[in-house]
Amino acid sequence: MSSILDTLHKTAEDLTNADVMDIKTMREFDVLCLPKIEHYDAAHIKAIRESACVSQSVFAAYLNTSPSTVRAWEQGGKSPRGTSLKLLNLVAHKGLDILAY
Repeated sequence: MSSILDTLHKTAEDLTNADVMDIKTMREFDVLCLPKIEHYDAAHIKAIRESACVSQSVFAAYLNTSPSTVRAWEQGGKSPRGTSLKLLNLVAHKGLDILAY
């Protein structure tokens, strides 16, 4: 989140904690503050993987998918969706280590 959005979110939390704003409104505010999910083309997916210096098999393991799915993404035959797309966004913005625990 941007620093302005962080400040607004903190203010909304404080208002909720002070019972000035209800929890339903806070939840709606939380949804508005979620980052946009980017969609990536085949070349960008491959670039994300290569910047992490991992094979398709290792990349697939981090994303909890199959190597054939990663291959299909990189060849343009499929596009990541759902959880895979969210994880790919995390890796693109935070690096592969964000998925290691």
